[in-house]
Amino acid sequence: MNYTVLIPARMASTRLPGKPLADLNGVPMVVRVAQRALLSSAARVVVACDSAEIMTACEQHGITALLTRSDHASGSDRLAEACSLLGLPDEHIVVNVQGDEPLIGPALIDEVAFLLQKQPLASMGTAAHAIESIAEFINPNVVKVVLDAQYLALYFSRAPISWWRDGFAAGLAGLGQATPLPDPKPLRHVGIYSYRAGFLRLFPTLTPAPMEVTEALEQLRAQWHGHRIAVHVTQEAPGPGVDTAQDLERVRGLL
Repeated sequence: MNYTVLIPARMASTRLPGKPLADLNGVPMVVRVAQRALLSSAARVVVACDSAEIMTACEQHGITALLTRSDHASGSDRLAEACSLLGLPDEHIVVNVQGDEPLIGPALIDEVAFLLQKQPLASMGTAAHAIESIAEFINPNVVKVVLDAQYLALYFSRAPISWWRDGFAAGLAGLGQATPLPDPKPLRHVGIYSYRAGFLRLFPTLTPAPMEVTEALEQLRAQWHGHRIAVHVTQEAPGPGVDTAQDLERVRGLL
């Protein structure tokens, strides 16, 4: 399958400024991400960045980079511009690998790309894995997703869904962290996406959805406008991403 990995990267990260160039044992983080993506089956891997500094760092490590505008509101907007600059045809598959996922699995990238081949009615693909703890289930920073029988997303939320009636009725505080979650287990959304290039160019022009604004989840815009999102359920939880200085130290240790 011929597909392209695009990695959005911007210097103005709120919680960790200059994050794409954060040192991970001698290699800038965005380069680490691209190196992982190059182990997938992608035809090419391109960093879509907003600064000459990132361009230079990528070039020094043999990574293809593309300079995009600095005023994009989101990574999706940046990738839409990259699709146009690269001249990708509407049906070409693009996988958005976040620039702060230096431990991303190459096999997961392939699986998310292949989703759109297997699910022709879907405009987007993404991934999820089973939640193992109550703490994770009720954490609003952990995004949950509910699927239908065809592994198409019904809804994404920061709330604990599907609602565990018996568990909440008993009082989660009294259950303890060792209490098993219901079967089948709720699913945690993994922030990797595949698109057809035509839809990726369309996405920034769609009106933001009310539920997208409420939940602060951009993928809900696609659903609100009637687009389906296919989901690959992976058996292994992806490696940790980097949002804070503490995350950075943790990943350095793992590397």
